Amino acid sequence: MLDRQLYRARVVSSVAATLISLACGTNYVYSAWAPQFADRLHLTTTESNLIGLAGNLGMYSMGVPIGLFVDHRGPRPAVIAGSLLLGLGYFPFRSAYDDASGSVGLLCLFSYLTGLGGCMAFAASVKTSALNWPHHRGTATAFPLAAFGLSAFFFSISGSIFFPGNTSAFLSLLAFGTFSLTFFGFFFLRVYPHTSYHAVPSGSTLTDSQLLRRTSSEEGKAHRGRGGFPPGAEPGMSPTTYTTPASPRTTTPVTGGAEVGSAEPSTSEGEFEADIEAARPTLTAEELEDMDETSSLMSKSSSLPGDVLIQNSVDLDRSHRVDIRGWRLLTNLDFWQLFAIMGILAGIGLMTINNIGHDVNALWKRYDDSVGEGFLIQRQQMHVSILSVGSFLGRLLSGVGSDFLVKGLGASRAWCLVVASFVFCIAQVCALNITNPHLLGLVSGLSGLGYGFLFGVFPSIVAETFGIHGLSQNWGFMTLSPVISGNIFNLFYGTVFDSHSIVGDGGERSCPDGLDCYKDAYFVTLSACGLGLLTTLWAIRHQYLVRVEEEGKRTADD
Repeated sequence: MLDRQLYRARVVSSVAATLISLACGTNYVYSAWAPQFADRLHLTTTESNLIGLAGNLGMYSMGVPIGLFVDHRGPRPAVIAGSLLLGLGYFPFRSAYDDASGSVGLLCLFSYLTGLGGCMAFAASVKTSALNWPHHRGTATAFPLAAFGLSAFFFSISGSIFFPGNTSAFLSLLAFGTFSLTFFGFFFLRVYPHTSYHAVPSGSTLTDSQLLRRTSSEEGKAHRGRGGFPPGAEPGMSPTTYTTPASPRTTTPVTGGAEVGSAEPSTSEGEFEADIEAARPTLTAEELEDMDETSSLMSKSSSLPGDVLIQNSVDLDRSHRVDIRGWRLLTNLDFWQLFAIMGILAGIGLMTINNIGHDVNALWKRYDDSVGEGFLIQRQQMHVSILSVGSFLGRLLSGVGSDFLVKGLGASRAWCLVVASFVFCIAQVCALNITNPHLLGLVSGLSGLGYGFLFGVFPSIVAETFGIHGLSQNWGFMTLSPVISGNIFNLFYGTVFDSHSIVGDGGERSCPDGLDCYKDAYFVTLSACGLGLLTTLWAIRHQYLVRVEEEGKRTADD
């Protein structure tokens, strides 16, 4: 009964994480309203890109401190803070659009707040999903990741249905919608820790196995609250939630009063040890009340009489056996390989995501100069929706597909990154050759698909490579790379587009050259795709050699 209730609670928490993530990816809907916003405030393409980049900067630059915060304070405080920042960030844009004036610097600040708020809530959602479903982490994290990718589609479609051609109302929708989804999701987002052990029923006698207690060191005992958490703490907080179990060679059969080799902890506070006490025939009421830490435990998978197995199937996963973070992360070759891959491929995707609206305007004004602003807005929203759906499918497919690669084929999840590189290459080739705006959906769809493949699998790769214990902060380090590459690619796009633009008498800007308005920018990203593909193949080869060496050492030790 308890297992069934916990299962339902985890499902509800996963649904909440998915809805929260749906509000966190609204930076990618920027292209749906950026051209009209820039025209009304007489901004250049470069200035418009700076505002969009500020949102990306908020999403990625604060990943490390936010990750530390989520790891040590739990996911829920980050969600409520993200909710407030999203609302505070979007409301000023509506006011600036209505007043047709605004400081570029202040607009960048408010855009940064929207990205920061989305980052906080999203990090909490992914961390919660990873902790609640450790046996199916790729699939579990795929849903919030996919919802994040679907965010732009959700809001652009809602705007086109309820507020067609009304940019001001659309900005209001972004402000109210993002705040509401994250705020109400906060009440249902919780972490429910797993254990593969069960309490020995009252009245049963242990003859060959003993009562296993997992307790903290003397320092930890002084601060421990009920259920193994300090007062005011909750599951999902790093100092009390995670322990690295003993390696197989330290797991031994236990007889009366014998001790088990202590496990090395992966937390930043205190050390945990296994204390084996003499068996008792029954459990007291106090022990039942505090079952998580002091109940009689027996491995459900143990089939040997007299053996108490400390490890469970979750702990045997590599992500629970390693814990690389902080300065150790920065000296790890795997980190720099993945950092480079993330930077190259994410930067390529961000350039199209932030500028697909400008692509639409340039091609349509060249193809048919009689089209009006309302038509262009609809086309922009359509391509943002295509991008978003592609990202959604990519995130979902890569998350579930990476689990199949690992469990079914014994292959590396990083092969999904190879797929992402190929998809990006095809998208850049299409962007360099398409002059008919009716075919531009190939560029937006493939760019979204590649971006989704990249972000759908990357958190699982980070968890498996460096450990689940510091996932949020390690993911924060990893997402610093798009800050660099995104700025480079987007500012270069803005420079190229502005060099072909004509300034009208009223200060409005337009580019009549069609494909030539942005073609040079896609030559650069196509070259970057090749570099990203080679780096990914190098990383896969390196990780394979490392795993072979680890298995050899483990076999020799056994």
